Amino acid sequence: MLTTGELFKTGLGPSSSHTTGPMKAACRFIDWLADAGHLEQICRIETRLFGSLALTGIGHHTDRAILLGLSGFTPEIIAPEQVEQIIHNIEASGEICIRDQKKVSFQRDRDLVFDTAVNLPFHSNAMMFLGFDVDGSELARRIYYSIGGGFVVDEAEAGRNQVLEAHDDLPFQITSSADLLAISARENLSIAELVMANECSLAPREKIEAELDQIWANMQSCIELGMVRTGTLPGGLNVRRRASDLANKLSNQHKDGEKSWERSDWLSLWAMAVNEENASGGRVVTAPTNGAAGVLPAVIKYYLTFVDGADQEGVRRFLLTATAIGGLYKRNASISGAEVGCQGEVGVACSMAAGGLAAVLGGSNEQIENAAEIGMEHNLGMTCDPIGGLVQIPCIERNAFGAAMAVQAARLALLGDGKHHVSLDKVIQTMRDTGRDMSSKYKETSKGGLAVNVVEC
Repeated sequence: MLTTGELFKTGLGPSSSHTTGPMKAACRFIDWLADAGHLEQICRIETRLFGSLALTGIGHHTDRAILLGLSGFTPEIIAPEQVEQIIHNIEASGEICIRDQKKVSFQRDRDLVFDTAVNLPFHSNAMMFLGFDVDGSELARRIYYSIGGGFVVDEAEAGRNQVLEAHDDLPFQITSSADLLAISARENLSIAELVMANECSLAPREKIEAELDQIWANMQSCIELGMVRTGTLPGGLNVRRRASDLANKLSNQHKDGEKSWERSDWLSLWAMAVNEENASGGRVVTAPTNGAAGVLPAVIKYYLTFVDGADQEGVRRFLLTATAIGGLYKRNASISGAEVGCQGEVGVACSMAAGGLAAVLGGSNEQIENAAEIGMEHNLGMTCDPIGGLVQIPCIERNAFGAAMAVQAARLALLGDGKHHVSLDKVIQTMRDTGRDMSSKYKETSKGGLAVNVVEC
């Protein structure tokens, strides 16, 4: 089982798997060197990136993330405004300063290797770190995998297939949506109450509530920043930020009482604002990934803005419910675009948001499960084909559509009684199988789809 804090992590854009994960992996390698007694002898560190990390790493800032992680910065503590200066200092000095004391040589062409011809067996997002002594002899070698949503495993963890076994002592073990519904019915609890009971076995309720409030505060801050910032997104595609102009237009239409002012327009705005922040390397919350970070915040904002009686307690129920749904996808399928395409990112976010909205609108557990199922069923097969390896086209607009579909899925489920033909478990299984069958060129490699059919300019 995942906790809310594990699923909703705050870090830097543009990618949880290609930026946050590699940064954490680099930090883990430094920690391992220190624990193994190798750190003092290391004079140079080489990083080799494979698969999707190699193919789209530059556009996703993987190279920068590696340098930041080797320098001791984690996604949680580093501020976006620090990044440029840190990278500049490394490039100018030809050295990486580890733990503010140990310095190792760095040459970009030599020490950052993008091996696009190799895929390691466990996951497409693979990276290898090698440490060398003053004579150039290899002293250390470690492989890590960034498996989506900022989660990282080393080779041993991957071999044991124990990626999500940290909380096997929770009072309610949920391995499927069937479990979720059965245990909730037996205990006479809502899905949100069941997740809260699990979380309260790890920390006091007051701490859990404060963490949930902080998650939403970080999401809301991202919306607000994205609505006022202007200019062109980095990366070379010259994609213009649109959220600020859209916010001004909608605000003016609302004041003038024009009929063109629609709730769905605001929903699109909020989702796009978040993902423009993400594309610029700003601070976002994985929900469940950076590439899909705009869906849940937009739907929560929709709830708070347009639903009578909406309050902070409702936001907590939303996040707790979404955690249960997202955890099932992480456990039984994937939330990695490099593994299953964008159905595992925006598709999962849509499913989580649909279930969360159904919960705060008064839906039964069965209606919540139905909403989550609808949210994914109509995202099955969605590819991940970012132009230029950048999380901009089609990613930003795709979040807006994911949010709109989540609202519609929740409303459709609430019109029924929770009974339906296709279970959430079956949809998760289908998403996993579809991802396995999908051609690799449609799984975050920028080798198919829009990435090759649209000329970069």
